[in-house]
Amino acid sequence: MLHADFVAIDFETADYEPDSACAVALVRVEGSRIVKRTHHLIRPPRREFIFTYLHGITWEMVADQPTFGELWPELAAMLAQVRFLSAHNAPFDRSVLRACCTAFGIKPPRLPFLCTVELARKTWNLYPTKLPHVCAHLNIPLEHHNAASDAEACARIVLEARRAAARGAARGERAPRSG
Repeated sequence: MLHADFVAIDFETADYEPDSACAVALVRVEGSRIVKRTHHLIRPPRREFIFTYLHGITWEMVADQPTFGELWPELAAMLAQVRFLSAHNAPFDRSVLRACCTAFGIKPPRLPFLCTVELARKTWNLYPTKLPHVCAHLNIPLEHHNAASDAEACARIVLEARRAAARGAARGERAPRSG
């Protein structure tokens, strides 16, 4: 799975509910190259913003933005023909994706998630594995809690793990399992 085409995804949420996505970014990788990036602010179902202190997004910034349901056709097009989604702390992004799809009566994509937290632990034995730590280890630029930057970093982590697996294979080592 690690070597297939994929999309890295990152959500930012407004509140504690997983349907409160207020930003999403997708980075599409084909072969060993990033081929497309997209980032959107999203109008969540409620005006309350608890996590502005993390990501800087406010209700005023998203009040006139499309809802997740209105964005879905464009997002779904980015997912066409890929084998998996990757996310840092994948259970979070998976739950946001499912909750947002459910809220708008959309069937969630049937793509497996590759968690780059787990991938970093298996590939480089990294601890802690918060996104800033992994990015620092791999010299990947990061503006943490900016969905576009986080998704880009996640895509680059998978690409670095591919390179590490290839180097290991060239030395006759077993590659880490990726899901």
